[in-house]
Amino acid sequence: MKDTKKASAEQSEMGLSLEELIRRGARELIQKAIEVEVRELLAEYESVKMLGGQRAVVRNGYLPERQVLTAVGPIEVRVPKVRDRSGTGVKFNSALVPPFVRRSRRMSAALPWLYLKGISTGDMREALTVLVGEQAKGLSPNVVARLKGEWVTEYGAWMKRDLSASRYVYWWADGIHTGLRQQDDARQCLLVIIGVRPDGSKELVTIGDGLRESKQSWLDVLRDLKTRGLEVGPRLAVGDGALGFWAALDEVYPQTRHQRCWVHKTGNVLNALPKALQAKAKADLHEIWMAPTRAMAVAAFDHFLKTYGAKYPKATDKLIRDRDALLAFYDFPAEHWLHLRTTNPIESTFATVRHRTTRTKNCVSRSTFLGLAFKLVQEAEKSWRRIRGVERIAELLAGTVFKDGIPASANDETQQRLAA
Repeated sequence: MKDTKKASAEQSEMGLSLEELIRRGARELIQKAIEVEVRELLAEYESVKMLGGQRAVVRNGYLPERQVLTAVGPIEVRVPKVRDRSGTGVKFNSALVPPFVRRSRRMSAALPWLYLKGISTGDMREALTVLVGEQAKGLSPNVVARLKGEWVTEYGAWMKRDLSASRYVYWWADGIHTGLRQQDDARQCLLVIIGVRPDGSKELVTIGDGLRESKQSWLDVLRDLKTRGLEVGPRLAVGDGALGFWAALDEVYPQTRHQRCWVHKTGNVLNALPKALQAKAKADLHEIWMAPTRAMAVAAFDHFLKTYGAKYPKATDKLIRDRDALLAFYDFPAEHWLHLRTTNPIESTFATVRHRTTRTKNCVSRSTFLGLAFKLVQEAEKSWRRIRGVERIAELLAGTVFKDGIPASANDETQQRLAA
């Protein structure tokens, strides 16, 4: 019986063309490699637990099967999904199936990504032939140069748009190091702000360049926004504590409250602790920002300081100096906390650049550098979703005071019922 099945399988294999056999083998290799990638991600977050002891980051099925264009033609692959039950926004992005390129065959998506990857202008046509097939024919270096010029023009026009009718509820701000080298070998980075509009949708507010920790660089960015009509800042801005952004924000939009990113803060604190303690400390930090009320968060905060302060003051000092800004989200709708505790919208948008680019051989001008980044974000922006709890935005803008994520009036009624 086994011999019969084996013979049948062999006959079936013989009926396939060489190209089909190669494609099948390629599919199996890619699928296995993706599974290894997701296992590595799960192992990285294995120590992060929920209050009940369950793992916070777990597998959650697959995305719909999609095609990846390869040298042997389109390959169907299934990319796994992960679920982050802690709310920090951990996602799985496969290095083999870059989000921007696999979602679009258009050159507007592929060209900036390839350039940042280190593909020279002369090699673009060959590289794009693998990615987009026949569409790449006739793509000469001169055509690539013209396209880059168009991106620069588009970016310049976009950076001059009128903002007098714009309003933002929240901002995420960060300085993104891309690894792309400019002609003067400057170690600058992208200064990015993504905002949430009153309808809950996200949009790119601005993208410039400068020094991540420089107040002056961020002042230039924020003053430009105000000059173009953005008179009122957001209710809350989220970012890393190391940014010069905060001092600049207080000068240009002093009414905007500060929220430090818990992902950045966790990394900074853990770096000041021995590796043997990092898993336990990470779980203790998790208890702070996942607490359902500010009072419980403060108790967990104080517990962390008491546990680690005597032996590792450098670690606890990093928490103490940003205490108020780390807990600001409790004064905003609970439905929004998922979005406000981290700068994940920026992190995930630039994952393809930040995690896959090394210092490239390409030297580009400042304008080309910004044009490339602008086109990458434009492609990513098309897939951005609205934040949760959109209905709460109107209450917030109308002046409703929130306490522990709930309107203060509702909180008072709850307290009265408990007292009775």
